[in-house]
Amino acid sequence: MRFRNPAGHAGLVNNLVSLASSLTAFFETRVGLFARESKTALLHLLLLAGAVVGALVLLGSGYIFLIVSAIFGIAHAAGVSWVWIALVAALLHFLLAGGCGFFAMQQLKKPMFEASMFELKRDREWLKSVDKKNQNPGR
Repeated sequence: MRFRNPAGHAGLVNNLVSLASSLTAFFETRVGLFARESKTALLHLLLLAGAVVGALVLLGSGYIFLIVSAIFGIAHAAGVSWVWIALVAALLHFLLAGGCGFFAMQQLKKPMFEASMFELKRDREWLKSVDKKNQNPGR
């Protein structure tokens, strides 16, 4: 079986032009596909974000109804005004929020990427030593 040259015997210039046009067509189709899929992905992400926001709103309102029901239930069972129970519940929530904030502040003080920073520092020192060696090649 003989070898067939798909570009023909047109010469180097014509073969390069053919290659360039083939690459252009290839990239045009890929860009078109990416554009179409990115629109679909954007719609998908918007629907996902809407569902998450809706879930968070419903979760928040459910939590509020739960707390209000617990306040009135405790007040009714204890025979105390609901205002005092609500005040205690609010103070408890503020204390818990303060604890979460304190924990977050402690976590922020911890260094992140410690090993990476150490390696970058070593790289900078090595580059400085290479620079000094290149400035004094005779020594």
